[in-house]
Amino acid sequence: MTATQSASTYDDINPATGEVIAQVPESTHDDLDRAVRAARTAFDGGKWSQMAASRRAKIVNKMAQLIAERANDLMLMEVRDNGKAISTAKGEMGAIVDCFEFYAGAATKNYGETMPPPLPTYLANTVREPVGVVGAIIPWNFPLLLASWKVAPALAAGCTVVLKPAPSTPLTALELGKIALEAGVPEGVLNVVTGSGRDLGQWLVEHPLVDKIAFTGSTATGKLVAKTAAETIKRVTLELGGKSPSIVFDDANLDAAVAAAIYGIYYNAGQACEARSRVLVQKSIYDRFVASFVERARNVRVGDPEDPQTQVGAITLPEQFEKIRSYCEIGASEGARVLLGGERAKLDGRNAGGMFWSVTAYEAAPDARIAREEIFGPVVTFVPFADEAEAIALANASEYGLSASVWSENIGRANRVARALRSGTVAINTPYAVFPGVPFGGYKQSGYGRELGMETMKLYSETKSVLTFIGEKPMNPFGV
Repeated sequence: MTATQSASTYDDINPATGEVIAQVPESTHDDLDRAVRAARTAFDGGKWSQMAASRRAKIVNKMAQLIAERANDLMLMEVRDNGKAISTAKGEMGAIVDCFEFYAGAATKNYGETMPPPLPTYLANTVREPVGVVGAIIPWNFPLLLASWKVAPALAAGCTVVLKPAPSTPLTALELGKIALEAGVPEGVLNVVTGSGRDLGQWLVEHPLVDKIAFTGSTATGKLVAKTAAETIKRVTLELGGKSPSIVFDDANLDAAVAAAIYGIYYNAGQACEARSRVLVQKSIYDRFVASFVERARNVRVGDPEDPQTQVGAITLPEQFEKIRSYCEIGASEGARVLLGGERAKLDGRNAGGMFWSVTAYEAAPDARIAREEIFGPVVTFVPFADEAEAIALANASEYGLSASVWSENIGRANRVARALRSGTVAINTPYAVFPGVPFGGYKQSGYGRELGMETMKLYSETKSVLTFIGEKPMNPFGV
């Protein structure tokens, strides 16, 4: 359900054209409170939380089917709302369906345990029960994909949800609410609140009837979420920022590593927390690698997001566009050497008013700001290293620890380096590392908790211990 009763709306803008594409409900504090109370009532009423797990599984799987049936419409909606290339959105739709299908299967496998009894006259076991009302706060870079990462496991575990999409990309979240009702999710179990201000998220985190917050966004905002949630002892999952490295050793398959490095930073216009924005290359192949990267990256197509040939679409937010511009100016002021791009990409026709940034590459010192701070755009920095020890040290010299890549034909070395990296995910000789069933999350200031895996079900659950006395002679501890 959508809880907004206010007549106020705000403009939703297509970042690739500057056109208004929708009028979106502007939720108030009362609307947010109404949504939370609807979720609380639905949870306490037990129609979902106490429903047989097998029945919940069927409904979550039905959501997957409906998303698959409407993939083309959802994909185009996401492209116009976010500005991403339609080729990227197409891949996301498959991953979203996979996510709901995975957690439909997980609904019946959120097992408790039977334990050795503390005394022979006892049975001891645990059961997993839903944590309660979940506040899911979604960023703008992967609107429906990241909503699925939270909504699917929360529903599978038996929780109710208040979903707050980013103000700039609300459309697919609203569609997801409709799909849930059509699939058979009871009224009040999944509630969507939209609004243009930042207060909605703050109110959701503060609300005393919310039991858990699942947040994806910047590290700075994540710190505020954690601090605020502590006031009411909410459970929290945080998936935050990154400055992820790709480490390329001199025995790597050079062509494959270059192609992966190009994809790793430029897909979704670099607006990805796990983007490989630092490429560390062994000195003996450094010049050859960088030259190949630059030559091939010039062929990456920046353009109309609705054109199937486009590989890099628009920057979603005006403030993000300015942030990218600012970092490129910082790089120049610090003496970084521009290898490619570093400027606005200008398009004609219907995209003339859009926000596009050229694919950009720099050579920079390891301590340069553009090599240390998250830019969140199509900007990569190259740094050379001498040996394995230096590569590990450079990779770990970051406040973040979300993802990393290692490229080497020596699998022993690749796995040794993977173990040494302080990173939640390490991909060896592949650009792909995010799949349903594989836990995803960060070390250090990239957050805590995991999404996408079976352990995610535990994060939407409470553990209850049950001890049953089975002795034939009643106990009388006081002997009275």
